[in-house]
Amino acid sequence: MSNYQIAVVVGSLRRDSFNRKLASAMAKLAPAEFSFKQLEIGDLPLYNQDDDANPSEPTKRLKSEILAAQGVLFVTPEYNRSIPGVLKNAIDHASRPYGKSAWAGKPAGVLGVSVGPIGAALAQQHLRNILAYLDMPTLGQPEAFIHAKEGLLDAEGNIGEGSRKFLQTWMDTYVAWVKKHVG
Repeated sequence: MSNYQIAVVVGSLRRDSFNRKLASAMAKLAPAEFSFKQLEIGDLPLYNQDDDANPSEPTKRLKSEILAAQGVLFVTPEYNRSIPGVLKNAIDHASRPYGKSAWAGKPAGVLGVSVGPIGAALAQQHLRNILAYLDMPTLGQPEAFIHAKEGLLDAEGNIGEGSRKFLQTWMDTYVAWVKKHVG
């Protein structure tokens, strides 16, 4: 395969989200044959199993975009020591109805940035548990618990000098992970 489309799910709706900025900056570290598309999750209704037979248009769009991708990158903050509700809602929508999950088999990467020094570590661990159930092969190492501090991103929205080597290594490893699982 010469082109790889990666669906990016940012677990924050905030316009100035650190995680959205990180997702955009990380995409710049990937090779040219990889393209990244941040998926819209803020317009999804709350998941209700009663709607499985007749999903909303935003739900159909989300599932279609995931199915079209060769991999998924989750970039999430940590809310109350777990993943944000909006992210869990998106995961639930795209995994239903049972047996028709858009996530199954998609190689995943997990990142998170936080103003706290543990960089969304617990949210990432909770997310990894969910992704295991969803049958998503998830990159285990290197882990990236990123502290949102001065210099993480430069004025142009690129990864700053102090974090570039580590995050480039993460991206290189993720690229190899996707290629390994897509074939």
